[in-house]
Amino acid sequence: MHQSDSINALRFLSADAVQKANSGHPGMPMGMAEIAYALWSKHLNHNPLNPTWFNRDRFVLSNGHGSMLLYSLLHLTGYDLSIQDIKDFRKLKSKTPGHPEYDIDTGIETTTGPLGQGIANAVGMAISEKILAAEFNKEDIQPINHYTYAFLGDGCLMEGISHEACSFAGTHKLGKLICFYDQNGISIDGEIENWFTDDSVNRFESYGWQTISVDGHNVDEIDQAIVKAKEESTKPSMIFCKTTIGFGSPNKSGTADVHGAALGEEELEKTREALGWKYSSFEVPQEVYEFWDSKESGANINTEWDSLIKKYEEDYLNESQELHRRINGDLPIDFQQRFIDFLDDCNSNNSSMATRKASKACLDFFVKEMPELIGGSADLTPSNNTFSASSSTFSNENPSGNHINYGVREFGMSAIMNGMVLHGGIKPYGATFLVFTDYARNAVRLSALMGLPNIFVYTHDSIALGEDGPTHQPIEHMVTLRSTPNLNSWRPADLVETAIAWKNAVSSKTTPTCLIFSRQGTSALNRTPEQLSSIEMGGYLLEENKNPDITIVASGSEVQLALDAANELSNESIEANVVSMPSLDIFLKQSSEFQDKVINPNKPVLVVECAHPNSWYKILNRSDKVIGIESFGESAPGGELLDHFGFNKENVIKTAKLLIND
Repeated sequence: MHQSDSINALRFLSADAVQKANSGHPGMPMGMAEIAYALWSKHLNHNPLNPTWFNRDRFVLSNGHGSMLLYSLLHLTGYDLSIQDIKDFRKLKSKTPGHPEYDIDTGIETTTGPLGQGIANAVGMAISEKILAAEFNKEDIQPINHYTYAFLGDGCLMEGISHEACSFAGTHKLGKLICFYDQNGISIDGEIENWFTDDSVNRFESYGWQTISVDGHNVDEIDQAIVKAKEESTKPSMIFCKTTIGFGSPNKSGTADVHGAALGEEELEKTREALGWKYSSFEVPQEVYEFWDSKESGANINTEWDSLIKKYEEDYLNESQELHRRINGDLPIDFQQRFIDFLDDCNSNNSSMATRKASKACLDFFVKEMPELIGGSADLTPSNNTFSASSSTFSNENPSGNHINYGVREFGMSAIMNGMVLHGGIKPYGATFLVFTDYARNAVRLSALMGLPNIFVYTHDSIALGEDGPTHQPIEHMVTLRSTPNLNSWRPADLVETAIAWKNAVSSKTTPTCLIFSRQGTSALNRTPEQLSSIEMGGYLLEENKNPDITIVASGSEVQLALDAANELSNESIEANVVSMPSLDIFLKQSSEFQDKVINPNKPVLVVECAHPNSWYKILNRSDKVIGIESFGESAPGGELLDHFGFNKENVIKTAKLLIND
C-alpha cells in the first residue's frame, strides 16, 4: 500500500460526502490531507475504543467548515462513525453535521464553525492541562501529560479572537499547544491577498510562539516540524503549512470554487484520475482501513496509562482520589452539608451590600471547598470581585494558581473557558461587566449549545451603575441571555439568593450559568424557612396575602423597591403579593401548578426590573405591565438615573393602582 492511498482516502471520503450532500466544503480536507496524515498516523495519542480517556491528546478542528476531514479521520481510525454516517453527511439528526458538534463519544472534542473559537478552545485545553499537571504530577509519576493540537485556516486568523487567545497562549508559555495553519490563501470571496496580508510568522513570534514553516503537502517536513514542536516546552508552536486548497482537482484546485461547494460529478471523476484513485464513491480498500485502524495502538497506550495511574494510586492515595473526583466532575465529599452550614450563616448574618460583594463572600466559601474552581476576570478583578480569600494568581511562576488575569479579552476569555471545561478536571468562572457580554456573546452561545457548565459572572447590572453612562449600562442584555436555549441566568437580590445562585452554578452538569450582580447596594431580606427553601425554584413569594389585589414581581436590586411599594399600598388597604424572581429561566422550568401558586393567574401582575421588559411576557397576560427600560441610559449618578427612569416607589405604586383599577 502506498502512503498516497492512505492520504487520498481522506480526500475522497470528504469529497464524496460533500458531493452526495451537494453541500459542504471539500477544499480544506483535500488540501490538509497530508497534514492530517502526519499528525494522526505518527503523533496523536488517542483511543477510539475509549474516546474519553483522560490523558489523550486533544485535537481541535478550528476551521470547522472542513468537518469532513475530521469525520473521515474518525471513521478510518476506528471511532463509532460508520461509512453510512459518512454518507449521511449534513442530513437531519446524522452523526456528521455540517460543522463539528461536540460529541466526545464519537471523538469530537468541541463544536466549531464560528471561526477562531476553535483555536481559543485549544488554548483553554492547554491551560487546563498545565494547571492539572502542576497540581497532580510528581517527579516520578506524571498522570497528566498530553498535547493539544489544532488545525486552523486563514479565516481563523482574520477573526479578532485569534489575537486574544494566541497572545494569551504565548504569554503563558503553553508549550504543549501545537497548531497547524493551513495557508492556502483562499477564502469564500477568493484570493485573500486583497484583504489579508498580515506577516503571520512575525505576528506569532511577537506573541512568543515558536514558528515553523513547511510544505503542507510534504509528509516528512510536517513530521519533522511536529517533532521540533514537541521538543519546545516553553513556547506554543505554530506550524505554517503552505497548501493548495482542493489539492488534486484539475480545474478547481487553488480557487474559491472548491472552498464551499461540491466539486461536481465530472470534476470529481477527473480528480480521481489525476490522483490515481481507482476506487468508486465511498470505497476504501481494506489495506487502507488496516493502516488507519488505531484501536489496538490506542488501547495499548491507554493501558500503559492505566498502569501508571494504578501506581499513582498506590503511592499518592489522596492526590489520586482528588484527581478521580475532578475527572468525574463530582462535588467534594460532604459538600452539601458544608453548603447548608454556609447558607445558614449567610441567612443569620445577612446584611446590606452590593450583590457583587455578596458574590465575593460566596466565592470565599466555594473556592476553598472546590479547588477545581478556576476564576478570572477580563481586567476587572477589583470591580467584579472575583479574587477570593483562597485565590492565587495563575502565572508561569505559579502554574497551579486558581485565578487567571485574562486582560481585556471578554470573547477570548469565554472561549478559553469553553476549552477548559471541555478538557475536564476544571470548572472555570470568568467575569466582566454585563454590558460587555456583547463582546463575549458567541462563546457564551456555544457554551450553551455544547452543554458546558461554565460560570459567567457579570457585574454592574443596570443603569444604576451611574456615571459611566450608556456605553456601560446594560439594557437588552438580560433579554438576550434569557432567550438563549440551555442557559440559566440568575440576578439575586441579596447575599442569601447569591449563595443559592452560586450553588446552582457549581452543581450544574450540562448547563452554563450567568450570575448577574449589582454595583449598587441591596437590602438584606428576611425569609421564613419555606421561603429559603424555595429560592432554588427560581422564583418565590416573599410577601404573601390570602386575597391579594395584585402581584408585584422583581429581581435583584428592585426586590426591595417592590417590598416598599407593597408596604405603602397596604396602608391604603391594597394587598400586594411580592415575588422575588432571581432566575426566570429556572422558574419557567417549574410545573404550572407551582408557577400559579407563586403568581396568581387571576390577579394583575406588575414586574419591576431595571432592564428591557421583553423577558417577562412569558409569565404575563396582555393587560399586565412591566416597569422596565426600553431606551439607552444616561450619564449621571445612579440614584438620579433610577428616579429619572421611573424606578422609584411612587411610580411602582402609581402603576400598580392603574393595573388594579383597569
